[in-house]
Amino acid sequence: MSPFAAATLVFSTSAIVLVLEVLAGRLLAPYVGVTLETFTGIIGTVLAGISLGAWAGGRAADRVDPRHLLGPLLVAGGVLTFLTVPIVDFLGAGVGSGQPDAIVLLAFSGFFAPAAVLSAVSPTVVKLVLTDLTQTGAVVGRLSAIGTAGAIFGTFATGFVLIRAVPTRPTFRIVAMVLVVGGLVLWAWLRRAADGAGAADEGHRSGPVIGVGVIVAIGLAALLSLASRGPCQFESPYFCARVVADPEHPSGRVLVLDTLRHSYVDLDDPIHLEFTYAQTMSDVLATVAPAGQAIDVLHVGGGGMSLPRYLRADRPGSTSTVLELDRLLVDIARDELGFVPGDDIVVRTGDARLTLAAEPEGAYDLVIGDAFGGVSVPWHLTTREFGAQIRARLRPGGVYALNMIDYGNLDFGRAHAATLADVFAHVAVLAPPQRLRAEVGGNLILVASDSPLDVAAMLARNAARDDDEAAVTTEGPFRPGGGPGQASLPNWADWLGGAQILTDDHAPVDQLITTRG
Repeated sequence: MSPFAAATLVFSTSAIVLVLEVLAGRLLAPYVGVTLETFTGIIGTVLAGISLGAWAGGRAADRVDPRHLLGPLLVAGGVLTFLTVPIVDFLGAGVGSGQPDAIVLLAFSGFFAPAAVLSAVSPTVVKLVLTDLTQTGAVVGRLSAIGTAGAIFGTFATGFVLIRAVPTRPTFRIVAMVLVVGGLVLWAWLRRAADGAGAADEGHRSGPVIGVGVIVAIGLAALLSLASRGPCQFESPYFCARVVADPEHPSGRVLVLDTLRHSYVDLDDPIHLEFTYAQTMSDVLATVAPAGQAIDVLHVGGGGMSLPRYLRADRPGSTSTVLELDRLLVDIARDELGFVPGDDIVVRTGDARLTLAAEPEGAYDLVIGDAFGGVSVPWHLTTREFGAQIRARLRPGGVYALNMIDYGNLDFGRAHAATLADVFAHVAVLAPPQRLRAEVGGNLILVASDSPLDVAAMLARNAARDDDEAAVTTEGPFRPGGGPGQASLPNWADWLGGAQILTDDHAPVDQLITTRG
């Protein structure tokens, strides 16, 4: 094998391993979400595959002519890449959890084997091209550097180009086909080279049988991959999205992003807010200004645009500026969820931390935070520094209200509330009493302002819907009308329990949040 061919093979297989690793995040996201734990499980699994593959490939190359190994390794890598999609779809449907054990199980099942097989190529190539022991260091070092360069290329190409240009599952199938075709060509070429050098073996007699078996394996793997559709109706670089009709309400639609039911929209009635968190947001909105008065609202996260549509219908003349990360979600809201763009609703796409910097200071009566990456608010939108940026965009008396999810001991919820209290003079956490006591998990609505909050009015509207919500505030616990249940709510300091303040230097959101009760 020429030095150029060896370098190309090592570069390509190393690149493909990293293509699979980066794509793994998108393939797993609909089943286990997008969190630090997700990428930790993927990276650890692929590194384990690389480690085992390099060791096993080197040992095999010492025992078998490398010319008989390289073609089969590429073909096997292609078959396993085809199978990655149906394996993840089959197991992911039953995982139902974003816990570390489920993440590692899913990542291992889908990606360990192809990473190991493809990583066996590099030491096999080294064995094939190494003809002079005095050049061992130079050969191994050169091919190792080329493999690393391939891995860098695969990472950049996938993250910056492939994910945006091609849906995830077709990318897996294209990569698998490239490996299979390349492997078959290499298999035939190196077999002839070995035969010409007098290195034929007894297994060569069974070539037709092996050939039929290989073709059958490739065909079955490809068919399984093509038959696996996955849960995505729409796919972007950030989300697997689908719109689900409400079987009990003909005009109702639910926007599902990865594992989260993100937005509910009534196509015929924009005033209708189905989700409790959205109803509570409307309670907060009602206290910002008298009923019917137009207000200016900044939305951090748009999703299905249910709250901008609500504001347009409930308070004509109001304006909404929506900071939405994903352009596809804006298109889905327009095409599937009844959103009609207009001068009163302006959408700016991009990361909210960056687009917020361009918004004028002191321009908004209300800022609504409803941005999620999986079940968590993205960490850089939870910090003291981001809170200060929000505060600067509010008018005197303005309010910041955000939606978040937490379970267990509510460590993330407490830390987020403590962070807001470090920025704003008044903070309230709205949720059912049992949730505030950390007996059950779910949505928490955090409300912050430099002016006193009319928590009584917020909860009075809530009680009028027969919802049972209470509040823990910087002024103390609160339930509508007081009552014996108020005593069971902790005061502010006890509820925080010494929670840490989240900063740009330290915001371990993925470690703090509990995703299930």
